[in-house]
Amino acid sequence: MGPLRAAADMTRLYFQNPLNPWTHTEVGKSIAAGCEVLERMTRRYGKPEFGIPETTVSGVKVPVRENIVWSRPFCDLIHFERATNKGKNDPKVLIVAPMSGHYATLLRGTVETLLPKAEVYITDWIDARMVPLADGKFDLDDYIDYLISMLHFLGPDTHILGVCQPSVPVLAAVAVMEGRDDPYVPATMTLMGGPIDTRVAPTAVNDLAMRKGIDWFKRNVIMQVPFPHPGFMRNVYPGFLQLSGFMSMNLDRHVTAHREFFQHLVEGDGDNAEKHREFYDEYLAVMDLTAEFYLQTVETVFIEHSLPMGTMMHGDTPVDCSRIRRTALLTVEGEKDDITGRGQTRAAHDLCTSLPDDMKVHYEQPSVGHYGVFNGSRWRAEIAPRVLDFMRSNPSAARKIDRPKSAAAPGAKTQPRAAEVASKTPSVAVQPERKSADALEEILLASPRGVADDLKAISGVGPKLEAALNEAGIFHYWQIAGLTDQQIEALDSKLDFRGRMERDKWIEQAKSLSETVS
Repeated sequence: MGPLRAAADMTRLYFQNPLNPWTHTEVGKSIAAGCEVLERMTRRYGKPEFGIPETTVSGVKVPVRENIVWSRPFCDLIHFERATNKGKNDPKVLIVAPMSGHYATLLRGTVETLLPKAEVYITDWIDARMVPLADGKFDLDDYIDYLISMLHFLGPDTHILGVCQPSVPVLAAVAVMEGRDDPYVPATMTLMGGPIDTRVAPTAVNDLAMRKGIDWFKRNVIMQVPFPHPGFMRNVYPGFLQLSGFMSMNLDRHVTAHREFFQHLVEGDGDNAEKHREFYDEYLAVMDLTAEFYLQTVETVFIEHSLPMGTMMHGDTPVDCSRIRRTALLTVEGEKDDITGRGQTRAAHDLCTSLPDDMKVHYEQPSVGHYGVFNGSRWRAEIAPRVLDFMRSNPSAARKIDRPKSAAAPGAKTQPRAAEVASKTPSVAVQPERKSADALEEILLASPRGVADDLKAISGVGPKLEAALNEAGIFHYWQIAGLTDQQIEALDSKLDFRGRMERDKWIEQAKSLSETVS
């Protein structure tokens, strides 16, 4: 289409030239308008910009700067840094953008609405055709690992928000972290218009996957990236196929929009024509997905229903949503959603059986479709305030579980065991205060979770200190990285570190090492 597009663009310019007498005729205007419509429909649109230069915090406009704070071959984590000291206690929100064809900029309105009241981070997924084959594969398991790694990077008391497709990996990531007693489990997770259980009110998208089967998708929608793209020879699900699927679901509406665009151009209605350009510049910008991620998602979510059936695996680890007990859950659906049927997202509540009712909330927004759940006037006026209120009502995951001894997580030390270990360690001065022992109770382990980390990698920790930490029940970087001030004080007194943890910055080092390991 390249030569045809170039010819159309040249013709458009010819019939828009003010020196051309045809420019001011109905015929000339119609030819120019038709050429612009053709050129725009066949153009490859690049990745749009977020373009959020400022926001309003406490009634004051402040600049906003985009910073990439975490990066992997298939994703960057962008922080929208607000240039103000106000709002330090605002929720820290990780927005997980869909990896389903469109770029993360599709959630620009989501970010803009949350910025005045939250510290916002967003996943910026990389176009698979731009990732060299040497950087390896990327599948649904890697997606979940990326989310866990980001949560480790952001630290405790993060709020995670998954829009549409990410709802499944977000829920799976939290379940896996809870199964490990990970201290960086998010305080809340908000799932919006996501296909948790596609057996509930199936849509055309769900029916297609069930009717065709995974072999059909492998044969018909997987292609190799052509030269000269950096991802040459990588197997991908092309973005233009996903876009074709999106547009075919509402084809009449798109045909009408382009016909009206043509008419606006002929009539010289610049304002309405520019609105059309702005929308479709975003809508028609698509990215390729790795074949392994796309096929695994189709099979796991839409064909086998692995998550609601309880058969989903993350590597060798079962994804058990009943292990979720510290992360509060909010689900949001649109009444007229024709992509994710009503009830598909709410199904997450039935899977999180260990969460008490006061930590689970569902909201259905009347009179909105799929995109209205996270963008537009209803999102700004009715949905976003509820999301922010839910986050502020559940600021921390650490305080939420007051388990009796019999309900302690598998492998976690109970109080008698911790005291027993301490009493058998000659070099350990046991702290008599019950409060300090209770503070350490949540972080100590009876044995390593898998292979113990090399704590000597922390500057200031030698073989003797490592042995003392192991004796006390600390084997991993994440245990040290997740220590609270009270736990640091208790451990300092218990092992007589004399302020060494703070002086040598163990917490910062352990956090960095934990991120590397994850």
